[in-house]
Amino acid sequence: MPRFTIVVQYSGVPSSKVAAGFTAWTRTPDGALAIGEPQIAWWWYPSNDHPSDKATFDVSVSVPDGVEAISNGVQPRPPVRETLGYTRWSWRSLKPQATYLTFLTVGQYDVTTDTTADGSTVYNAYSQLLTPDFRDAAKASVERTAEITDWESTVFGPFPFEARGGVVTPPGTLGFALENQTRPNYSSAFFRRGSNTSVVVHENAHQWFGDSVSVRNWQNIWLNEGFASYAEWLWSEKNDEGTAQEIFDYLYATYPDDAAIWTTAPADPGTAELFGDAVYDRGAMTLHQLRLAVGDDDFFTILRTWTAEHKYGNATTEEFTALAEKISGQDLDALFQAWLYTPSKPVLAASLAAPVAPKSWAQISQTHTLLHEH
Repeated sequence: MPRFTIVVQYSGVPSSKVAAGFTAWTRTPDGALAIGEPQIAWWWYPSNDHPSDKATFDVSVSVPDGVEAISNGVQPRPPVRETLGYTRWSWRSLKPQATYLTFLTVGQYDVTTDTTADGSTVYNAYSQLLTPDFRDAAKASVERTAEITDWESTVFGPFPFEARGGVVTPPGTLGFALENQTRPNYSSAFFRRGSNTSVVVHENAHQWFGDSVSVRNWQNIWLNEGFASYAEWLWSEKNDEGTAQEIFDYLYATYPDDAAIWTTAPADPGTAELFGDAVYDRGAMTLHQLRLAVGDDDFFTILRTWTAEHKYGNATTEEFTALAEKISGQDLDALFQAWLYTPSKPVLAASLAAPVAPKSWAQISQTHTLLHEH
């Protein structure tokens, strides 16, 4: 097949462009944020903006001296001073990456760096506009990224990328967290009540579920969000703050029967509920029901096999359910039909009394609320 290069030159002011009633490019007091899902890439660079068309990326940005320009992956070279008071920052993603997972954060940031045992670069950045209490809580959480991803590696398989880390953006500029490949960005509001490891667990679980294994179409989004939400449950379980079963029981009992979580099918939520409760919480509940049906050994084998077989690729709900049946040797059609495809509340074998929220629920619900603002 012949190879060719396309060069596109253009200019403009991204923050001045409006589509579908909003602007994805965000201006901040000290810079800008190019962060969003599912739409952000075409606000700042030409692309086939679909998760099934991945590429490797080099991002080179010239910004005024005194501000940082942060993107995905590693820095192939240190920042270089240019003429007229500008500095050029360069970043490189070494593995296939979906367009919406490519981000750019520009502003004044305090940066910490480290290297993990496997050689991964850890690059964390905190807006200098954060108040001291928010900054301390953010650091107490995001600085645990290497620890959290090391634990997630024992559950989901080897960490799939060359770098790790996180960015905490200026107050009031971002209303969600996003799992940008190798380096999630977090709204400072996640740390308004103190440290919050749940959101760090959630966004970094996406490095496996969403970033490495990406959806083939957006209707499969529960494969990203349900899995990342269930990672929070597993983290709670690991830290004796409430078992996955307790969290399941609490959610099942407290959502009203007519809530959107039950009237939306997670496997095809539609545009209005693309990031709704059915995708996040019912997606996680589906995984818990699968775990109960097949047992822990097969369940965690399914997760690790899924991330290995579809590494750096794209996948569908049908492929996941087929894999679950193959590994477990069970017919799971009824389970998946009830939890993924039926727009009504699944019936459990035994009714639940109203349970008490697990100890971790205050933190998980804070994460849940902000994520759903996305």
